[in-house]
Amino acid sequence: MSSEKATFDKFMLNTLRQIGLEDKQAKIYLACLELGKTTIIEIARKAGIKRTTVYENIDEMINAGYVKITTKGKRKMFVALNPQELKSLMRKREEILEQVMPQLMSINNVSETKPKVWFYEGKDGILKAYEDSLNYQGVEVVGWASGEVLKMFNWKDVEKYVAKRQRKKIMQTLIMPSDQGAMQFAQNDSQQLRKTKLISADEYPFKIEINVYANRVAIFSVKDKMAVIMESEVISSAMRMIFQMCWKGIS
Repeated sequence: MSSEKATFDKFMLNTLRQIGLEDKQAKIYLACLELGKTTIIEIARKAGIKRTTVYENIDEMINAGYVKITTKGKRKMFVALNPQELKSLMRKREEILEQVMPQLMSINNVSETKPKVWFYEGKDGILKAYEDSLNYQGVEVVGWASGEVLKMFNWKDVEKYVAKRQRKKIMQTLIMPSDQGAMQFAQNDSQQLRKTKLISADEYPFKIEINVYANRVAIFSVKDKMAVIMESEVISSAMRMIFQMCWKGIS
């Protein structure tokens, strides 16, 4: 094979890969194109691949429209789609994609226009959601804590989480309704890399917990036995500003 032919074949194979054909399929298509009406044996010989490989790929190529079946007497023959028809095939696929685009976008969880959202259920799920903040070493966690959430875990769970947070040098700044558990919790602030401001539990008896860190907001509810994490720079930034307003307003 001349160097010019080898370069041309390489270029054509790369081009066919870009329109959706796998490497072996691209070789099969080019072989069919050069041979005209042909058989599996001839395709394999021309493409330089095994017959079993041709059999493994030919049905998919027929279904996709790249190859057509015809007959010569009792023999089954294969014909490559005319190159001009490839453009029509690509346009048809684009039209199909456009038809389902609204549905695809509605379930897209990586869109820049809406946050990613994760749901967690049960004690283990809530604990896993808590530990998500530990993935951001050195990034402060701010938010509203609740004694109700603390009651869901024993002190061993709490101490384990705190130890991990301290090892990763993650500062925690919290606002929390004051009760016996909260006061005991806050007494350890200086040893546990944390700042806590206590507020009246009678005035603000909130039962959920909200943590803001990195570009995420995590909400925990013991009553519902669930947690939700949202990833959004806009939402997390706004929640952090709201927290700062609350923090400054507490004497």
